[in-house]
Amino acid sequence: MNVLTRYLVKEILKGSLIAILFLLTLFNLFTFTDEMKDLGRGSYGLKEIALYLALTSPRVFYELVPASALLGSLFILGAMANNRELIAMQAAGLSVPGIIRAVMAAGAVLVIVSIGVGECVAPLAERQAQLIKSVAKHDAVQTHTLYGIWLREKNKFINVRKIEDNGDLADISIYELDENRRLQSTLHADHASFLGKEQWQLQQIRQSDISKEKMRAAAFPEQRLNSSIAPEILDITVVSPDNLSVLELARYADFLKRNHQKSQVFDLALWSRLVNPFVTFVMLMISAPFVIGVRRGISVGARMIIGVVIGLGFNIIDKIVGHLGLIYELNAPLTALFPSLLTFLAAYWALRRSYA
Repeated sequence: MNVLTRYLVKEILKGSLIAILFLLTLFNLFTFTDEMKDLGRGSYGLKEIALYLALTSPRVFYELVPASALLGSLFILGAMANNRELIAMQAAGLSVPGIIRAVMAAGAVLVIVSIGVGECVAPLAERQAQLIKSVAKHDAVQTHTLYGIWLREKNKFINVRKIEDNGDLADISIYELDENRRLQSTLHADHASFLGKEQWQLQQIRQSDISKEKMRAAAFPEQRLNSSIAPEILDITVVSPDNLSVLELARYADFLKRNHQKSQVFDLALWSRLVNPFVTFVMLMISAPFVIGVRRGISVGARMIIGVVIGLGFNIIDKIVGHLGLIYELNAPLTALFPSLLTFLAAYWALRRSYA
């Protein structure tokens, strides 16, 4: 790698880093505004919001790398083109393909960093962020064990063994303690449905009341339970693609297939995660025609607008294709790869025309 190539790589990385920091700050600012609506709900305060933003930042960073690469390269290469630095580099022997290779080398560094963050840091941090938010908002203490999920609400300890696809609960046990932390009553329900307004409808109930003198058992077909624990606090126990690494996605998709369950959502998430590094290279490829083929003198603001429009357009198309793939159960690899492949071919065609 010669001096000019190293210089290009360094400057593009610097521009991309600035773009990532700007977009991450902007995104977190919007998220902070949304989270402020829940401030004071339960024990959800500024400390919890700050922790939530810090723990969700790795996932946001991973998702922002392609767009940041596009904006950073447009800014740096555009400034170099306006200052005639690219012409000087070409006069010094660095060809247009050499410039593109330098851009792709910077992209490789960004991809390696994003994969490390997205696979090793983001899944664990995202799960912890959702746990902190849910527990704080509902004033409950939550623990996962081999025997289901445990929640504590005041003097009640609740064990949920199964969460159904529609959000209902099954195999629920509730243990209530008295003021001296002695077991006062136990209740087991086969099924529970959320009615709203902090009420659950329990079905097929067996209850035991315990005192020093005697123990009384009773059974009821159904009963309502007042509880501040809402379905949102249980959402984090439902497997989400955002909370899984590539290896975990592959294992879970395989588990669903072996148990004859639908796995399209996780298949698409898996292939989208595998394609994501390629998206970064595609975004960098897009920047080249707008620098080489567009006349000099275009302002930085105009180039940023071009980058934002392209990034938003790609994201919208990618989302539309993804949803169509889920609705019509299309091939997951093709659905994940199609928008990126189409954009890459368009960028390559535009670059060949500009260079020709």
